[in-house]
Parts: sequence; C-alpha cells; structure tokens
Amino acid sequence: MGIKFTSSAGGAKKSSLEQFSYKNGENCVRIFGDLLPRYIYWVKGENDKNIPMECLSFDRNKEAFVNIEKDWVRDFYPDLKCGWSYSVQCIDPSDGKTKVFNLKKKLMDQILVAAEDLGDPTDVESGWDIHFKRTKTGPNVYNVEYTLQTLKCQKGIRPLTEDERTAVAASTNIDELLPRPTPDAQKELLERIASAGAGADANTDASIEDEFDIA
Repeated sequence: MGIKFTSSAGGAKKSSLEQFSYKNGENCVRIFGDLLPRYIYWVKGENDKNIPMECLSFDRNKEAFVNIEKDWVRDFYPDLKCGWSYSVQCIDPSDGKTKVFNLKKKLMDQILVAAEDLGDPTDVESGWDIHFKRTKTGPNVYNVEYTLQTLKCQKGIRPLTEDERTAVAASTNIDELLPRPTPDAQKELLERIASAGAGADANTDASIEDEFDIA
C-alpha cells in the first residue's frame, strides 16, 4: 500500500485522474492521501513511444530494492536504468480538479524539510498549499530547477473548501489508481515490444494495457 507522506525516506494502469502539468514560473498544489514510492523504467516502444514500466525489484512499502519479484526489464534491457518516480494525489487550485502529482526529487526533498516545521502537508485539517517555481536553465529537457517558495507555504493559511474536502473523501487510494503490475504482465508487454522491433505485430490486449500507462 502507499505510505504516509512524512514517513517517506525520500529516497501502470491508466488512471481516472488527470496528471498535474508543471508550468514554467509559479505553481501551486494541495497534496493529500498516501505517497506512492516507485522507480520507473522508460522503455522505447512502437513509433518511439516511451512506455513507463515499474521496477519490480523495488518494494513500495520498504522504499528499498529487495529483488524479490522477477524484474523482466533487466533481462530485455540490461543497460537500462530505472529512475525515481514518486507520486501523490493533489488538488490543483487553478481548476479545482483532483490529479496525480508526479513529484520531482529535488522538490520532494525541499517539501520534506519544510514539513519538519509546518507539519504534514497532506493533513486534511492542518495541511498547507505547496507553492514552488519551475525554472528552465538550459535547452535540454533535464535543464530544469524546482524551488519551493517557503514563505508562501504557511500552515493553516488556506483551509480546504467543502468541495475540496468532498473530493478528498471520495478519492480512491493511489495504490488502486496506479497498481503495481505483475511480472507476467511486464514480461508479455516486453515480448510484444521486442516483436515489434523485429517487424511483428505489437498491439497489446486490454488485460495487458490495463497494467501500464498505455494510451
């Protein structure tokens, strides 16, 4: 299951929620619910489409690589590295919608430090809005900095509205929104991707697509 936000060490099925889109400049979200720790591989599929595949060597609850389940990505792509990919649900104040907030590691670290003084940002009663800036620092996709605007992140300054409380109460646990795929499903999808590279049909059936973020 997911873990409480403040207990994190810091260190794919289609969702019914939208993904929060980071924009350059100032951003604001109100996160709620459990934090979902994951590491993700990005596997290049048909038409150079990047397909996210969860690293099954990583234990969500322990936040550690335990290597209990078979991780087929390592067999198919031995040189491919997985990346930190923690997620949590949020309310986007710009439109009032609940979304999946895919955290950035440096931003997460700053939030954890601020939480030492401000408390758990996911708490329904005493949580706080997360204000941060996204700044492009160069031409490449990874040339981006995220800076928490600590002075704007004040505890109790903006209580949740009744609509927001209703949305939080009605939300689905993030483990159910982003379930962990089975090794068998991971292997089958990898085989289809490999077949596509050899010129065979790479269409996936619904039972496999349901376990990954394949649009």
